[in-house]
Amino acid sequence: MSARTQCRGVFNAANMSGRVEDLSPKQTEALAQFREKIADVLDQLPNQTDHYLLRWLRARSFNVLKSEAMIRKQLEFRKHMKVDTIVDDWKPPEVIERYVAGGLCGYDREGSPVWYDIIGPLDPKGLLLSASKQDCLRTKVRDAELLRQECEKQSKKILTMFEENYPESLKKVLLIKAPKLFPIAYNLVKHFLREETRQKIAVLGSNWKEVLRNYVDADQLPAVYGGSMTDPDGDPLCKTMLRYGGVVPKSYYVRDSIKVKYDQCITISRGSSYQLDYEVLFPNCVLQWQFASEGSDIGFGLFLKTKGNETKKVEAMQAILPSERYNSHLVPEDGSYTCEEPGIYVVQFDNTYSVLHSKKVRFTVDVLLPEGHTGKQA
Repeated sequence: MSARTQCRGVFNAANMSGRVEDLSPKQTEALAQFREKIADVLDQLPNQTDHYLLRWLRARSFNVLKSEAMIRKQLEFRKHMKVDTIVDDWKPPEVIERYVAGGLCGYDREGSPVWYDIIGPLDPKGLLLSASKQDCLRTKVRDAELLRQECEKQSKKILTMFEENYPESLKKVLLIKAPKLFPIAYNLVKHFLREETRQKIAVLGSNWKEVLRNYVDADQLPAVYGGSMTDPDGDPLCKTMLRYGGVVPKSYYVRDSIKVKYDQCITISRGSSYQLDYEVLFPNCVLQWQFASEGSDIGFGLFLKTKGNETKKVEAMQAILPSERYNSHLVPEDGSYTCEEPGIYVVQFDNTYSVLHSKKVRFTVDVLLPEGHTGKQA
């Protein structure tokens, strides 16, 4: 369970909090430099206020260069994941909406939205057999955007996903009913977290209901967690707001239920990759792909050859979709990209990470003409 918000934090006269109302002269100067450094991308940000920009500076201890690199990387992430429109234009597959547990339910005593991650009833195997890894990631991004929007609504009253892409938006994480081995596992990984983040995480003991009520009023806390909130029908689990997951029925498993006919089939040797060039003649053509691997996952990426560069190495090309591993042996993958400029686009299937196994990949790639044209590109 966690509460996330654009929070004000605790005033510290010695170090200054780094909040709008409490900046040191150096922090004020850093904010001005930061705003100047990213002037070319300000209009691409979801928020241009000092409150928002200071979150990126605090996340990198007011190091302007590191904060700039972080926010530019996040903008690439937003573009790649289509974050600006993901809430309105994309809906998670039914199996994710029904069987990924958790949700937004109520507000704490300072008006911050409370998000519940209910881990116990999760069926990770069933989900991986029923939805792609990328759809699971998109769902978490969509959840983070929904939460950010809710935070902005609340921020009008209190004014003030993933830390790399939503920095300083975590207020408190309260872990309840954790397995006995969890403290051991947490002690092994907590040293990799920033000190500011570690201070926000608390593992609660047997008195967790009492502790939760210190943060959240009873009427904003589901009855199952020690409050008085229920669904209209009196259900203490508040299932209209929270999902509780469970075992995914095999009817959702994709591999056995969807049969796709692919145009090509290749075998990629261990430690190697396979590339295909597609010449796009007109701007705004759509490159569309579908693929499935056998036995294990496969890497996939999309690149654009830069003008005057005839190299076959993707490292020297412009990365449109950087190569990442897809569990396409469990769930066939499909996607598309609108090619804003003509050129040679390179599709790469990557098996360089595998030192033991070759991979068989079946795939179809098409170049579709832009609106106003018909059919496929010749």
